[in-house]
Amino acid sequence: MGETPGELVEGEMLRVPGRQEGSGAQGVGLTVADGRDTSHLNANTGGPSGYKLKKTSDKVLQVNGVREQSGGFILEGGKTLAHDIVWSSQSAWLAGDVKKDWSDHALWWEKKRTWLLKTHWTLDKYGIQADAKLQFTPQHKLLRLQLPNMKYVRVKVNFSDRVFKAVSDICKTFNIRHPEELSLLKKPRDPTKKKKKKLDDQSEDEALELEGPLITPGSGTDVLYIGPVKGSIYSSPGLYSKTMTPTYDAHDGSPLSPTSAWFGDSALSEGNPGILAVSQPITSPEILAKMFKPQALLDKAKINQGWLDSSRSLMEQDVKENEALLLRFKYYSFFDLNPKYDAIRINQLYEQAKWAILLEEIECTEEEMMMFAALQYHINKLSIMTSENHLNNSDKEVDEVDAALSDLEITLEGGKTSTILGDITSIPELADYIKVFKPKKLTLKGYKQYWCTFKDTSISCYKSKEESSGTPAHQMNLRGCEVTPDVNISGQKFNIKLLIPVAEGMNEIWLRCDNEKQYAHWMAACRLASKGKTMADSSYNSEVQNILSFLKMQHLNPDPQLIPEQITTDINPECLVSPRYLKKYKNKQEKGCKKQMPGYIRDLITARILEAHQNVAQMSLIEAKMRFIQAWQSLPEFGITHFIARFQGGKKEELIGVAYNRLIRMDANTGDAIKTWRFSNMKQWNVNWEIKMVTVEFADEVRLSFICTEVDCKVVHEFIGGYIFLSTRAKDQNESLDEEMFYKLTSGWV
Repeated sequence: MGETPGELVEGEMLRVPGRQEGSGAQGVGLTVADGRDTSHLNANTGGPSGYKLKKTSDKVLQVNGVREQSGGFILEGGKTLAHDIVWSSQSAWLAGDVKKDWSDHALWWEKKRTWLLKTHWTLDKYGIQADAKLQFTPQHKLLRLQLPNMKYVRVKVNFSDRVFKAVSDICKTFNIRHPEELSLLKKPRDPTKKKKKKLDDQSEDEALELEGPLITPGSGTDVLYIGPVKGSIYSSPGLYSKTMTPTYDAHDGSPLSPTSAWFGDSALSEGNPGILAVSQPITSPEILAKMFKPQALLDKAKINQGWLDSSRSLMEQDVKENEALLLRFKYYSFFDLNPKYDAIRINQLYEQAKWAILLEEIECTEEEMMMFAALQYHINKLSIMTSENHLNNSDKEVDEVDAALSDLEITLEGGKTSTILGDITSIPELADYIKVFKPKKLTLKGYKQYWCTFKDTSISCYKSKEESSGTPAHQMNLRGCEVTPDVNISGQKFNIKLLIPVAEGMNEIWLRCDNEKQYAHWMAACRLASKGKTMADSSYNSEVQNILSFLKMQHLNPDPQLIPEQITTDINPECLVSPRYLKKYKNKQEKGCKKQMPGYIRDLITARILEAHQNVAQMSLIEAKMRFIQAWQSLPEFGITHFIARFQGGKKEELIGVAYNRLIRMDANTGDAIKTWRFSNMKQWNVNWEIKMVTVEFADEVRLSFICTEVDCKVVHEFIGGYIFLSTRAKDQNESLDEEMFYKLTSGWV
């Protein structure tokens, strides 16, 4: 050709022919799509003097080669895919004779939606035909990640890693232990709103950017790189070690200096990692108003369509560069929450719980809502004070050896010997007068008082205390039952709803207690019995105390102290209470009088919040967050992930609920449990990938089969396998993740 060939630029199509039979030439036959011949280039030299081959990211290659018997597409003497990629890296020059780092690039096969990462394989072994189009693209791409606190951060994530591995890397960078509890979720669309332009969506997201820099200001970028640092795989020293030194102040959750010791080579080591451990309050009710709120159980179920498959990569699931994904706690089984190491994890968990309540994803009573609002107000106030104190005391020193020894002493101390021996020799019992109600159709009978004894996992009911030595009038075994609280503090109502599994379905029984103390003991015993545990279990007393403290926080002070006016000005009740209860208060006042002052309802809710705040005002920041999480866990609907399903033999759509220890068949309209099956009784579960049916087999030859109508059955399969995987965790084990076991329990084969 007479003219000098031009440079190759981004987006040009290249044909990569194989070596012609018997040619023996070492030159590489590259032909640009417009016909410019580059066959005079030599793989060993990278091109003649004066010619610069310019390759950029996302180059699309069209393979039009001739296969030889070795099975590979030949660029130089029968080499494999690894050699081809290495050659591409070594012979791709930039202007000014400066080489570009291509080590993060790999080949992506769009048609088959797969990465060609096994570089020792030939293209023929991958099954690539002559007309295949391969994309030579970076593995790390930009992602807009929404944290559980609803704030966005821009991160570069490996799009070729499985989602489970990608989430582990994200959590390791953010210093969040137990990443197996989290996953990535696609952003749900609000069906009540019309489709908006992409720019409008992005502008809304930008309004929720993280307040304060996550990495060092002035570093030239606000993008956080998630993945290995050149030269070594970074890991936070002691992050998963049992003898690690405390990372955070157990009182206020602030990081102990120096933070670089805990974030290793991560970009966070020189930045501001503590910002992830600080709760950032909602600044405007408009932010809450714009967010999607599920109106019914079916809306909640549709949100779960967006969970990504943990065993496939982001690219394989059609995630685009710069797309917004949600990082959330997927499995509601939180292992070993420890304020000394988990300030960021606890804060993000608190934030997820807070938003679940404000967006009405989970039901709670009015008294519980005021308690949650008071805790939010308290946490917001302490977070501001803690941030200011931490700035003033940034040089705070900690004796790491003493802290480690103290922590080790607590770990080794264990329980008291007398308590352990007592648990072995005798099982505690409960005996008291309890009102019992068995609802039946076409009956008006109410509660009837019985002398009830609670032993092991069974309740026996006698007509009187004197007859307790004889045969009980009623007896019920609570193993595997559903336990739901029905409490109203102001109305002095302390009820326990039991759904006890029987062959035909579930028997409904109601227990009514006389006071808080009686309710706490019986409720704790019922919860343990439902899991097959007795009151001899070491968790019984702590469960009783948790219930009592939960009830105490809901008390309204009969003689409230005078609240200074300046304190009331910093409360914004519209940001602390869900829209449903704001509307409820508004309706109450409209019925009570014809016209009210504009700020009257706001002042009324503020007064209720401040009354409830007196019960939590003495708590430390971390304690308040932990109490919030525990109260969230105590709600009846906590930890149930809903899916729309059609059961075998059924004619209508119902709900299947997946919790950490059971499957629940539910009425789609009311949410009432129809039947419950415990994982402890499960023998096996299978998926028929052709008809998308999940089948679960339990003891006593019980078989459950259903088809998911709105979501891939792989999502439900992964939830079941994920909870089984989490149930194998124990503190005495090595805390490193067994990824292969997770994939065995959750992966599917099509």
